[in-house]
Amino acid sequence: MKILAFDTCLDKTYITLSEDSKIIESKIILSNSENYHSAYLISTIVEILKSNKIEPKDIDMIATDIGPGSFTGIRACTTVARVLAQQLDIKAVGVSSLEILSKILEGNDLVALDARKNKAYIFDGKILGAVELEEVDKIVKGRRVISDNSLYARLKENADEVISYQQNEYPLGEILAKLALEKTETDWRKLKPLYIQPPPVFGK
Repeated sequence: MKILAFDTCLDKTYITLSEDSKIIESKIILSNSENYHSAYLISTIVEILKSNKIEPKDIDMIATDIGPGSFTGIRACTTVARVLAQQLDIKAVGVSSLEILSKILEGNDLVALDARKNKAYIFDGKILGAVELEEVDKIVKGRRVISDNSLYARLKENADEVISYQQNEYPLGEILAKLALEKTETDWRKLKPLYIQPPPVFGK
């Protein structure tokens, strides 16, 4: 099964082409002074398919990060995933960024990401929602935690170990592609953004 996986929800764009559990090609794209990284999603997908002599019709499944993360990034990758899956009449799978990050050290680590408003998105085998930081301090006590730069210093005060995914290069696209093989919901019509908190309203 050929899987095209992509993620524009986090701090970079991750795009991976794989066949079953074998990675064919994987790319990471940074933002630049002119464009946010998600602006390069479509052009990079086309480039990867062409360089590997694969036609869109050869893809069996689309996998994408559904959030939480950048609201613009979530909308970008879920929209592209739905359109591609519909046009190609293939499967589409959504995976939470929290679940992806929990696997970066090949374990099942606790994940705590900045949710703003004095809260953190928590994943501990399942999504626990947006939790007040005072409660997060208790949850992370004595644990190894995957987090981001925003919460790194605070979590270090209570956690046994804190790793910010933003301080190293991790193969998040490859992890996404592998997790997609484990999912049972593959109908593109049911693929939706994961908004744990409501998107911001313009002017508020």
